[in-house]
Amino acid sequence: MLVNQTAVNTLRFLSVEAIQKANSGHPGLPMGAAPTAMALWGNVMKHNPKNPNWANRDRFVLSAGHGSAMLYGLLHMFEYGLTADDLRNFRQWDSKTPGHPELGHTVGVEITTGPLGQGIANAVGFAWAESHMAARFNKPDAKIVDHYTYALCGDGCLQEGVAVEAISLAGTLGLGKLVLLYDSNDITIEGSTEISFTENVGKSFEARGWHVQKVDDGNDIAAITAAIAAAKAVTDRPSMIEVRTIIGFGSPKQGTAAVHGSPLGADGIAAAKAALGWANTEEFFTPQEVKTAMAGWLQAAAIWEAEWNAAADAYKVKYPEDWKQWEIWKSGKLPVDLDNWDEYWQYESNLATRQSSEVVLNKLATVVPNLFGGSADLAPSTLSLMKERKSYSKKTPCGSNLHFGIREHAMTAIANAFAAYGGLRPYVAGFFVFSDYMKPAMRLAALMKLPVVYIMTHDSIGVGEDGPTHQPIEQLASLRSIPGFTVYRPCDTKETAAAWSHALNKTDGPTALVLTRQALPLLPETGKGAYKGAYVLKDDINPATGKPDILLIASGSEVELIYNAQPKLKEAGIHARVISMPSSDVFDSLPCAEKEAVMPKDVRARLAVEAASSYGWHKYTGLDGDVISIDTFGASAPAGKLFEAFGLTVDAVVEKAKAICKK
Repeated sequence: MLVNQTAVNTLRFLSVEAIQKANSGHPGLPMGAAPTAMALWGNVMKHNPKNPNWANRDRFVLSAGHGSAMLYGLLHMFEYGLTADDLRNFRQWDSKTPGHPELGHTVGVEITTGPLGQGIANAVGFAWAESHMAARFNKPDAKIVDHYTYALCGDGCLQEGVAVEAISLAGTLGLGKLVLLYDSNDITIEGSTEISFTENVGKSFEARGWHVQKVDDGNDIAAITAAIAAAKAVTDRPSMIEVRTIIGFGSPKQGTAAVHGSPLGADGIAAAKAALGWANTEEFFTPQEVKTAMAGWLQAAAIWEAEWNAAADAYKVKYPEDWKQWEIWKSGKLPVDLDNWDEYWQYESNLATRQSSEVVLNKLATVVPNLFGGSADLAPSTLSLMKERKSYSKKTPCGSNLHFGIREHAMTAIANAFAAYGGLRPYVAGFFVFSDYMKPAMRLAALMKLPVVYIMTHDSIGVGEDGPTHQPIEQLASLRSIPGFTVYRPCDTKETAAAWSHALNKTDGPTALVLTRQALPLLPETGKGAYKGAYVLKDDINPATGKPDILLIASGSEVELIYNAQPKLKEAGIHARVISMPSSDVFDSLPCAEKEAVMPKDVRARLAVEAASSYGWHKYTGLDGDVISIDTFGASAPAGKLFEAFGLTVDAVVEKAKAICKK
């Protein structure tokens, strides 16, 4: 498609009319960046709207997600199935055009964006995934993975720390198929960027190993197209193109913050149409010449995919085993039935659950070849390295052990893109307390229902001498509160194996594995029961009542406490049921009858024990129960001393249980 000014103005007015109809949105970016977007989508990018999931399509990420009206305008013009009525329903209930782009909600949206900067990290993830998949599957005479990732960002994106983290890492990795288009207009919500952002952006990218270009006129379609072509020719490093634009171009308030996030108004749209020579007053109008050009472009798009399909057919014949693996990887399914793999469940030693995870991970690495992950410079502590695998680097893109550097936020946002890309089973690792740095991207993983696995170690005051800055207290409650997010805090190696199995078999959301620094006993009763989220380890029924006197409930390292408290309570004449609850959200999802079998409603004496905030536990303990927890920050001391000082001991459990039973 030869993009011209008519096509650009079509996109501009489709966008601002959608915003006007909603009386809500951000017209500044679409008016200024429409030439850049049209040059990319119409002149350069290879994609096929008739098959939005074509494996070898170029990916586009709108990091400046507030400009979603422009993306919806593109999807409408390029016939991804969005109608003019969908544009009319912009930002309305049950529409296909929400306020910010959402993966799985609107066909053609590659990933959910909106929180500024995350889209840049997502784009890095897409390019990284492409590089690894190409290294794994391409042959000297056959390329089935060969595409680019493009992202559009603004001044605001580049001020976010997650973007800086990702930009730095992309330069280090030399991701040559990543092109970032920077809509440079010197305006943010509060006004001119002079008040907060005066750095030389081009020089900062160069310092981080990027190829940099600048287009001085953001309306020069030919110059933008040429710059993208030049960026594609640079294959040893990522590219940034600064396109100088005027926010809200053509509108009465162009060049000001006033046009960033407020509709133009009917008079403003009329004035913009007059200024840009757009004579037609019909809303959501696409001229016939644009439709004709688009029809020709769609024919070219079909040819791109047909050529790839032919190449894939030849690949199947010449490399059948590799193609079989390709199909397994792309299916998203595990190539092994973990439940019936006996070796997977065989363990003997008492280990810290971070060590348990390492053992389990390395078993999995032998049978799940598309495991792809690493840590934020903490692999020796999180024990998240696959020992028989190579590390990914610019020189070894076939490696699947990843080194993110000390960049927790970018790491987590990049992992979202790995999962959204398809074919890879991503995991990332860090200290649990630093999930606070990861939380924005974790939340988006849950929103997008992406199966990312988080190895979160050093899970409590068991961290010990590092002190309260490194001892998680409220983080468990925080992650448990995220809709669709699974948290597992296993008590031993078998529960850790169950947690990993659950995480890898879950395809509709993320899972955090919250693991200890200190060693825990391997309990004989643990195992696949952990799949239910909570289950009975030991039971002592009062013969007089036919039920236990009290329910003892715990997760992780505190299961040992309630396990050892039960016989002491029995000596005192109290019959206790010991319940391990590695995942409260999984338990909550069970049918009522299954939950009742574990926690009978008529047993109201209950005690929950966890070395973290009590928040959330009272729904299990009720009015007659209690919680042993930590609702203050920790302290710097050896772990054993801390557990004693904070009342997390067997004797404390026994005394509290006695007190509850006396009520």
